[in-house]
Amino acid sequence: MQEFELVYKAKKGDLKAMEELLDQNYAILKGYLLKITLDRELAADLTQETMLKALKKIKKFKNRSKFSTWLISIGTNLYKDHLRKNHRLIMVEDIDKLQVGILEAKETDLIITELLAELPLDKRLVLVLKHYFGYNYQEIGQMLNCPVGTVKSRMYYCMNFLRKRMTGGEEDE
Repeated sequence: MQEFELVYKAKKGDLKAMEELLDQNYAILKGYLLKITLDRELAADLTQETMLKALKKIKKFKNRSKFSTWLISIGTNLYKDHLRKNHRLIMVEDIDKLQVGILEAKETDLIITELLAELPLDKRLVLVLKHYFGYNYQEIGQMLNCPVGTVKSRMYYCMNFLRKRMTGGEEDE
């Protein structure tokens, strides 16, 4: 069944259609939240919370974007709320929580994960959405509720940061 048809049925109260929509997007959402939170437990909690919120608010989905885009927007906002409530910013030391669960990962993956942890959240979100999930700038702008120019600027910052870090140079200010 096509996504549009599933959304239509879910909005009409069809729980099987809603379940299928959530199942189809679960791995995408959880992977995204893991990459932005750098914390397996928090990512799992936020994934569940996002799914519950989507279930309750399905009638508010406008079909202007993919369902996964809507879920990622919800998940991003829940994560930002979590950070505000806990007055907590991700620090490089938090990477240890993630490393315990991915000891079998390649050394390169760990280096990239450490670099992601060093990026400010607003910029890390853009990088993850673009390069790990393949969203275009317009879709990312919709998800993060910011202009396309801002998305491109954040991506430029990320690429410059990563290039400098990988080559051992200093970051441009």
